[in-house]
Amino acid sequence: MSNISVNTYLIIFFLVMSTATGQLSNNLRGDALSETVLHPIPNEMTFEEYKDMNRRMSQALLWSSIPVPGITHYYAGEIKKSKKLFYIGLGGLTCVLAGIASLEEGSWPEKNDNYVIFNEGTSNEQWYEKIPIKMEGELIHYNLRKINKENADKGGGLIFVGLAIIIGDFIYDRVKGVQLIEQKRDRVRFKYGKKLKLSLDPKIDTQQNGLGISLNFSFS
Repeated sequence: MSNISVNTYLIIFFLVMSTATGQLSNNLRGDALSETVLHPIPNEMTFEEYKDMNRRMSQALLWSSIPVPGITHYYAGEIKKSKKLFYIGLGGLTCVLAGIASLEEGSWPEKNDNYVIFNEGTSNEQWYEKIPIKMEGELIHYNLRKINKENADKGGGLIFVGLAIIIGDFIYDRVKGVQLIEQKRDRVRFKYGKKLKLSLDPKIDTQQNGLGISLNFSFS
């Protein structure tokens, strides 16, 4: 085969590949809601593998923007793990609500002569405990130490624990969920990509006196 013939085939090959790449790019820029072009599927590919291969990162990020625990794992096809993450997040929310309720249920200690009360009965009510510091005859001098309602600290702790659970749950779901999607796609593409074969068949159209190239994909 002469150098001219080899160069001709190379030029035709790159032109065909360029046209195919442009067409693929146009399809990708098309309407996201339109139906996907149907392609041949290997006989041994399962429906779960087909779904894993077609999971898109753009869709995963869109689902992740929904403030529901476990939503990214749900899109990744990990239904059981998604439910666990949802209930963990629900438990964190329960802790937050219980903490808020505990803060509202805080109460002052029982009244006695050891307390000094300012603005009693108002929203700005304040309690102080009298701490003896010295005596002058029968006169006792005190320092006042401000006290808070009982059980208030308990509510704050529950709120902190609940928020930590919710934030950790969301971070794990988003980061691990996206990694799972990528791993599943790579696993399917690697498995069937190794079986994919590309054949290039030059063709001559005798009626139109033209050259052409046929690209064929097949699975071994």
